[in-house]
Amino acid sequence: MTSRSFASRTYRDEGVVLRTHKLGEADRIIILLTKHHGQVRAVAKGVRRTSSKFGAMLEPFMVTDLQLVSGRSLDIVVQAQTLGPYGRDIAADYRKYTAAAAICETAEKLTDVDGESAAAQYALVIGALSALSRSVHDPELILDSYLLRALATAGWAPSFTDCARCGAPGPHSAFSPALGGAVCHDCRPPGSASPAPETMELLAALLSADWTRADGSAPAARRESAGLVASYLQWHLERSLKSLRHVERV
Repeated sequence: MTSRSFASRTYRDEGVVLRTHKLGEADRIIILLTKHHGQVRAVAKGVRRTSSKFGAMLEPFMVTDLQLVSGRSLDIVVQAQTLGPYGRDIAADYRKYTAAAAICETAEKLTDVDGESAAAQYALVIGALSALSRSVHDPELILDSYLLRALATAGWAPSFTDCARCGAPGPHSAFSPALGGAVCHDCRPPGSASPAPETMELLAALLSADWTRADGSAPAARRESAGLVASYLQWHLERSLKSLRHVERV
């Protein structure tokens, strides 16, 4: 390969590490969500050796400025510089870690299906991981807010006030993931959940990032809203998240 052809395949971007797994004795495959190139799968050669200069920069939840070379199936990381060392604080706290794992698993699934919204999804992931690392809000609230906003960005915005089916003004006392959130009495399918009004208010606050209302919510509302967020996420992803099972709820 000539130096000119190598250079033509080289690109630079910033990205967050969503997941990693081992490759051979010293390499690692990195699944990244980048700002400009969407989801990228790349090989970081030699990063598992103790002499590696940027192994710690390519751990989950780290935000890094990267130089990569395009490959047929996997790109190659050739340079890395830390932009947001969020992984260090997150990995030290179990509640933060499990929330971050669920955030990154969701981001991976959403951007694998819908690359068009990857830039907006990237901004949401960065904001959520930054908030987790700085303990700005409770991890469970950051996670549920991220999940709702990520789904909305992907085109599945829920309604927690007006009826998601007919548009009848709310608030309403029923919730249907299949219909898009709150539903009125006439549109309510059999077996729909009947969340408390405080729960619906919390869900609306999490979707709109109204942290004054969200931070002041009661534990019962948080527990019920978490279940509704999980069911809404599972309905639209058509699968459950493995990492969501390990999230520690208070």
